Amino acid sequence: MTLDDTAPPDGSLPAETELELELDREQEPTNRDYERRWWTLGVLCISLVMIVMANASLNVALPTLAEDLHAGASGLQWIVDAYSLVFAGLLLTAGSLGDRYGRRLALNGGLVVFGLASLGAALSNSSGAVIGFRALMGVGAAFVMPATLSILAHVFPPDERPRAIAIWAGFAGVGVAAGGVVSGALLDHFWWGSIFLINVFVSIAALVVGFFLIPRSREKIHAPLDPAGALLSIVGLTALVYGIIEAPEKGWGSTQTLATFAFAVVVLAAFVAWELRSKEPMLDLGYFRNPRFTAATTAITLVFFAMFGSYFLFTQYLQFVHGYSPLSAGVRILPWALAYLLSATQSAKLVERFGQRRVVASGLVITAVGGALLAITSGVEASYWWFAVAVVIQALGMGITTAPSTGAIMRSLPLHKAGVGSAVNDTTRELGGALGVAVMGSLVASHFRSSMESVLQGAPVESTHSLAEALQSAAATGGARGAEIATAARASFVDAFGATIWVAVGVAVVASALVFYLLRPKATARGDAMVAAQNQAAAAEASTRLAAAQSTA
Repeated sequence: MTLDDTAPPDGSLPAETELELELDREQEPTNRDYERRWWTLGVLCISLVMIVMANASLNVALPTLAEDLHAGASGLQWIVDAYSLVFAGLLLTAGSLGDRYGRRLALNGGLVVFGLASLGAALSNSSGAVIGFRALMGVGAAFVMPATLSILAHVFPPDERPRAIAIWAGFAGVGVAAGGVVSGALLDHFWWGSIFLINVFVSIAALVVGFFLIPRSREKIHAPLDPAGALLSIVGLTALVYGIIEAPEKGWGSTQTLATFAFAVVVLAAFVAWELRSKEPMLDLGYFRNPRFTAATTAITLVFFAMFGSYFLFTQYLQFVHGYSPLSAGVRILPWALAYLLSATQSAKLVERFGQRRVVASGLVITAVGGALLAITSGVEASYWWFAVAVVIQALGMGITTAPSTGAIMRSLPLHKAGVGSAVNDTTRELGGALGVAVMGSLVASHFRSSMESVLQGAPVESTHSLAEALQSAAATGGARGAEIATAARASFVDAFGATIWVAVGVAVVASALVFYLLRPKATARGDAMVAAQNQAAAAEASTRLAAAQSTA
């Protein structure tokens, strides 16, 4: 947006209202905000941990949900992806609303919605109800996540911001660790709905502490909202994910699947066309001219594709194949979370020494190495320690990839677009994660189905749908035949698991090559110059508007 775009026909600038001027005076960073910045970061990290725990705790509970709610493979995928899809679809709009009306207001409102939706999910008695409340949780999360990162950018000066972002990103590992272990402990003693009650208590704690520590902040330059863009993106992404999730059951070449994919392509193409024509798009596609922005969004999207997709399968592998309880499975995923936390928090130092290009590209290669080791060593009788070593290597690579990429997104946009930058960062995470769960979950389901049909003749139809249903069928059949079904199901799942992990390996390798190409020195220098010019233009526009408003007051 330029000054000419916002000026009325007579050339005068629109004056801010008295309320807006007062908000601007109240919401400038103060010395007190600066002094309390690390305490503020603590509250923001608590909110982040809650959002991450919402998926981490659920993944550990998937086998339990499959049994108690009689949810099949597609049902489990929808329980995970209903949250991620709504989350990703609303993030940019929610980030803009937070910038416009106040990031603290957006954070608190999101926490309230998230907590109430979690309570509803805890009291649900069907997979459909859980899916619905998970989608509502995504609405709340869409307001919480961009607010946390934009408030961080507001209270931390530029020289401290990379370190603060690294700590913020590292706490995602805390959420994974806490989510898995807490969920497992609750499932060992209570019903599955208890995993959602944790979100209620964390939401209340964040609201209370945030009342004292979160400063008010908002963007002075207000861009109009883009509801049409938001609607097109949600419909298009939902259609795409629906087609991927339902394809194993309907058939990848079936009329319904092909029609769904065609509809998704048309709607997403309409979204791109709309954003290119809109004067104030939800996602300014011009940002992708900056190679730092393009490389960072590519890296985060693809690494979270591999992360969410793999994690969706880890708990089923540990509980259904190796027989661990929910708590034992949660504890056994702790090495992944701790390695991620360690590498993410140290990534800023690595970038200072070696540069973003080398660190992010190397991190993606390390991620691929860990995935390859996991695919090679997985098996029905495989040692847990091979699994632990593989996921630690994978997590180390993911940690040194995500934090620098998050910082790069924030640096590649004008400062007054902090909320949009945060929303773009979170959108790429959730979109990559939703597609990872959909694609890798569906590949496992398709491979599992074909393997079961080839090795086990005359098996009950439901035993070919998913590992959970196969084990339930084996228990109901009993005897030698039941044992045969269970053995074949576990072996088929391991084969599908290994083959699908190789897909994640390929994604990480491709992402590494793209990042290394995009972050060429000459290209990044041009991108940095673009951002500097945008910041100067924004500062000049804000000063002109403020002077015009004061002269008419």
